[in-house]
Amino acid sequence: MGIDMQINYFGFAASAQIESEVAAQLVRLERFGKAISGCHLAIEAVHEQTLDHPMFDAHLDLVLRTGELIPLEHRQNFDPDIAVRAAFDAAERLLERGFARI
Repeated sequence: MGIDMQINYFGFAASAQIESEVAAQLVRLERFGKAISGCHLAIEAVHEQTLDHPMFDAHLDLVLRTGELIPLEHRQNFDPDIAVRAAFDAAERLLERGFARI
């Protein structure tokens, strides 16, 4: 009973490094596989004129086995891997608080 993963990139090209980080983070959620069937991750490079480097915004949605979509708060960092980890940290905290019993 695996968890499906969909990743969308906006404003920059996908990379093997980010794909690897997402795969590693998804493993953390496998223990909640009875409650969630999938994840949708959107990673956007936000280019602002005042910044030298883009800010990366990671937005993770959980798809429950009931079909319900649970959007999580956006996480931002100048390093896309850190933004992704923060998004999965938030998902894990939510699921650990008993949300997985739905």
